[in-house]
Amino acid sequence: MMIDDLRSLAMLDWLENDLLLTINRCEIASSDASFRRYFRIHTEEGSFIIMDAPPDKEKLEPFMHVAALMAHAQLHVPAIFQHNLTDGFLLLEDLGSRCVLDEINSQNAHALYQTACASLLALQTNTDLANSQLPAYDAALLERELGIFEEWFLGQYLDIEIPADLWQNVRDILITSALEQPVTCVHRDYHSRNLMVLEDNSIGVIDFQDAVLGPITYDVVSLLRDCYIAWDAEQVESWMTAYYQQLHTAQLINCDLTQFKRWFDLMGMQRHLKAIGIFSRLNFRDNKPDYLNDIPRTLHYVTTQAAAYPEFAEFSAFLNHSVLPAL
Repeated sequence: MMIDDLRSLAMLDWLENDLLLTINRCEIASSDASFRRYFRIHTEEGSFIIMDAPPDKEKLEPFMHVAALMAHAQLHVPAIFQHNLTDGFLLLEDLGSRCVLDEINSQNAHALYQTACASLLALQTNTDLANSQLPAYDAALLERELGIFEEWFLGQYLDIEIPADLWQNVRDILITSALEQPVTCVHRDYHSRNLMVLEDNSIGVIDFQDAVLGPITYDVVSLLRDCYIAWDAEQVESWMTAYYQQLHTAQLINCDLTQFKRWFDLMGMQRHLKAIGIFSRLNFRDNKPDYLNDIPRTLHYVTTQAAAYPEFAEFSAFLNHSVLPAL
């Protein structure tokens, strides 16, 4: 491919003149929902991933800090071989290009989710929370995230308003549920696009730089009610129950399954409302319209859970009578 933008040329200059790498080929590996880009380079020493994070928009230090934290917790995250904090480049281990979303099917789903849950349990069991230096997933952050749904999806995309009292009630219930859960290390985007299937069929974990200390159900609901792939409710409940039992055995929770399921369902609602807002924002602000295709699946999770809990009856009616027709 032709590398001709200024950041790419600066990246190649760093690799070739500072690190003295001989690059045989350079190609786009991926881009994500942020301002970061990833390149794969092929050299005599093997292939590597280069993270390109413009310093005025994305900081490398959180990624490096969380990478060390997760490696210590025995997750397979990309090793960091070299860094250039001034220009915003990292030379990383290449975990390949086989993400779970591309590899998963009805035959291997159970095994892949078991492996993904094992990595998640390691993260939640082995992280020293007191010394993690991670920010808290507090009420203010939860509130800001829910605001993305109102501003970018309801306002920008659908051009409708939600009654203020109704929206306040929804936010209060979801935030209260999140904050009453046991606190753990939260990856915050633990889903099929950020989990890599490695050569030995173990799981590699990427895109973890926004990790926080927060609700114990957040990552497992991100995984099992994925914005990018859906499974039937009975299967999801079976996987959720199995994970609940693992958490209970590890003494990370002491609630009953009914309480855990409520936390799981309401945490999913909070995450999915945020995600719907982010998908809309990516379209309007960042010119990334493909994410709009993921809104119907994600909204279906929300409408299903809103219908399942009596305290969301008015919100369920709003979704069915105002949001779905407008969408």
